[in-house]
Amino acid sequence: MLKRLFRRGKKGTSELGKRGEMIAAARLQRSGYRVVAKNVRTRIGEIDLICEAPDKQTVVVVEVKTRRREDGQRPHAEASITRRKGAKLAALTRWMRRSNGWENRPVRIDVVSVEMLASGKTDVRHVQGAIDAGGRRA
Repeated sequence: MLKRLFRRGKKGTSELGKRGEMIAAARLQRSGYRVVAKNVRTRIGEIDLICEAPDKQTVVVVEVKTRRREDGQRPHAEASITRRKGAKLAALTRWMRRSNGWENRPVRIDVVSVEMLASGKTDVRHVQGAIDAGGRRA
């Protein structure tokens, strides 16, 4: 699906972040998504996951946010996406769309938040279309 070769991998990624990305990818796969690429690095930034949605048409750029949660009072991890990060994700998505000839395919930006609870369980939330084309949280 990807036509270009990109630098992959992240130096200095925390174990928590890596674990969160693995959990997010597994959850998406169980929901019928096909993970096409992980940790795609470009000159303008990085995309955590690129997936094909269960409809086999929609390309989904996924931002994974992982954090530890000691109590139930903190907002979900996806709330930590700033305007700047949203704008960067939108720019990355536009670039990937042009670079790979996805102009005729629907593309959206999702956020998967993975929260590691004190009990050892995980709370995973998948927000479809979380970032709009202008980079704003939907």
